[in-house]
Amino acid sequence: MKPSGLGSSRCHRILLSSVLSVAVLYLLLLIPEAEPLPVKRADKKPFTWNQDAFWSVLEQQFKEARAAGCDTLAAGIDASFARIQRLLDEIALDSLDPDSSKLDLLETNLFEFAPRMAACEKRLADYIPLFMRVRADVKKQSQRWDMNSIAARQRIYRLLYGSRAALEEAMLQAPPDSVPALVLNHAEAAQTPSTNILGVALHSGDMLVSRGGAATSALIARGNDYPGNFSHVALVHVDETTRIPSIIEAHIEKGVTIASWQEYLRDKKLRVMLLRLRADLPQLKADPILPHKAASAALREARKRHIPYDFEMNYRDPHKLFCSEVASAAYHSFGLTLWTGVSHISSPGVASWLAAFGVKHFETQEPSDLEYDPQLMVVAEWRNPETLFKDHADNAVIDAMLAGADQGERLDHPWHLLPLARLAKAYSVVLNLLGGVGPIPEGMSATAALRNKRFSRRHAALNARLLELAAEFKRQNGYTAPYWELVKRARQAKLETDR
Repeated sequence: MKPSGLGSSRCHRILLSSVLSVAVLYLLLLIPEAEPLPVKRADKKPFTWNQDAFWSVLEQQFKEARAAGCDTLAAGIDASFARIQRLLDEIALDSLDPDSSKLDLLETNLFEFAPRMAACEKRLADYIPLFMRVRADVKKQSQRWDMNSIAARQRIYRLLYGSRAALEEAMLQAPPDSVPALVLNHAEAAQTPSTNILGVALHSGDMLVSRGGAATSALIARGNDYPGNFSHVALVHVDETTRIPSIIEAHIEKGVTIASWQEYLRDKKLRVMLLRLRADLPQLKADPILPHKAASAALREARKRHIPYDFEMNYRDPHKLFCSEVASAAYHSFGLTLWTGVSHISSPGVASWLAAFGVKHFETQEPSDLEYDPQLMVVAEWRNPETLFKDHADNAVIDAMLAGADQGERLDHPWHLLPLARLAKAYSVVLNLLGGVGPIPEGMSATAALRNKRFSRRHAALNARLLELAAEFKRQNGYTAPYWELVKRARQAKLETDR
């Protein structure tokens, strides 16, 4: 029996109405969010080395040193090593201001010494303790400095980050089996509960500063006024009875979590550094167990309530926490302020990209800057050559991308996918209310999620091309491309894909 014309017409109307409803819903979900306001910080500006010519000279010196060989270099290396040690002895006996000429001389000697050490792999065992002493001595000097002054921030960055960069260039030139995975630094005394992990005493209240493997991790590490090597901070709690460690940390996807040591390591890490408060701080002299109390309070709070991730990076509001706040909020409640030098993000391009991800506070606490806090001692550091090179390559790509941001390039997203992303966000909200984790993190908008996906894909594509160019460099030159060469090739990769 054939359907009547009336029934057919009704079906058509229903179908048309459904199509129109879907189209209207799609168009409504397509309405863009308001763009974040531009950030202006006229009183601050990012640190820049502006020494490309000097890096080229050092690379040429490295080539000459490689050609000469270790035996020929031995006397010169010994003389330079002794000269730096004598200079450090003099510095240790004095109280220096950040602009001291002795510190200028130390920096010059360290950089000029680096090419010969990089060319002589068997001397790496001597280079590592030298770097550790430089870091300890400079941090001791900085205990008297105003870490929010430009002079102090630039000095400690140039010496600590600069000497670290020089050491790692030497590590990347050495055979992998000659590079130690663990470097023990200063065994700072502590009276809090402890446990032994991977050959290191881990104390309750210690902080783990690490670098993740995601593109956003590289952005966090590099996207501030003093680009660094770390993107994440976690607080250690060690149970006084069982000696079992718990790692309290904030994740973009889940907010604040409590992880076992095994779970902490399973989350990809390119490097990890262990920091501990100085035992001679007035607060710890008055109460040596204070770090354990702070860690215990953070653990209780994480167990008591769900703490969302703080995409705004507002370190003054403990209701939501980003990774740095997990440590700083815990200690602040016990009268100890971490990050004696507050971090700033003053580059308009970098700030605009971070704002596109939801950041609203550009005076904040960056993970990399915690290393420079004079209240903290570096206890140990884990890294290996393979992940170290990935760290450098990821950084080089981000530096090239952020240079584009400073030239006005926007962090865009596929606008036609916004309705689907908003439906995914609605689904995520329901899962969040039920205690689950959705495809779009709590606190992140659908637009920011789309930007993040495109940004990550862009970084991956540039990184793949950079690795090809870096391999070509090594075939042609016989050595691993130093960081400045990686940045040049990351810019080349970007130009190729921008055409």
